[in-house]
Amino acid sequence: MSTRSQIEKEFLIVPLRPGNMTFYSPRSSILASVKSGIISFHGDVLDVGCGFMPYRDLVRSVPAVQSYVGMDLEQPTYYGSVEPDLKWDGTHIPVEDKSFDCVMATEFLEHYSEPESVLKEIWRVMRPDGIFFATVPFVWNLHEIPFDEYRFTPYSLERHFQNTGFKNIEIKPLGGWNMAFAQMIGLWVGFSPMNRYLRSVLKILFFPFYVFLVKTDKRFDEFDGAGRSMFSGLVIKARR
Repeated sequence: MSTRSQIEKEFLIVPLRPGNMTFYSPRSSILASVKSGIISFHGDVLDVGCGFMPYRDLVRSVPAVQSYVGMDLEQPTYYGSVEPDLKWDGTHIPVEDKSFDCVMATEFLEHYSEPESVLKEIWRVMRPDGIFFATVPFVWNLHEIPFDEYRFTPYSLERHFQNTGFKNIEIKPLGGWNMAFAQMIGLWVGFSPMNRYLRSVLKILFFPFYVFLVKTDKRFDEFDGAGRSMFSGLVIKARR
């Protein structure tokens, strides 16, 4: 399978079927948020922690976008045949101040023990009134161990963004109660200890309920301590 085909299968055109229950809910939610979030992108765009750069073509398709730069760590084995446009040490972005109009960082901030440090560096390379778009998980298992640091609440994220100088901060759920439940089912059938046969059977048995949850999920715009208090992940949009 080519890298482009792998990207499409895993990030852009993820089919809703029993074998994809573990990843369909998060990746479909992130993709929907990216499509919505990049509409207002313009000028030069930096993708921090870009990985396989699955959203590169989407960003480039935005009429007001002039350039896209994918940035990630110096780990060629992680990318396979995909090399980022720009490599960094995870601390300092090797560009001058105010180099980019927009920055995106999907499923990135949870991996930093001091998120405000990396947010300050992102703020530094952004131009005035630039747009920052990001997503973070909430219902998700430990991953990229030991570099998995946080599961943020909207209040902690807002504080970190305010402390680093961002303004017009909007934080919304990637998915609501039903999507969070579906995501937990997907993780359970995908990763919990069980034999291969049982796993296959449970994927088939739970799939109709999983589909129901995904299709009937309702996202909310504000958070409270009751009906609007559970979410699968968060999407953040802020201005420099």
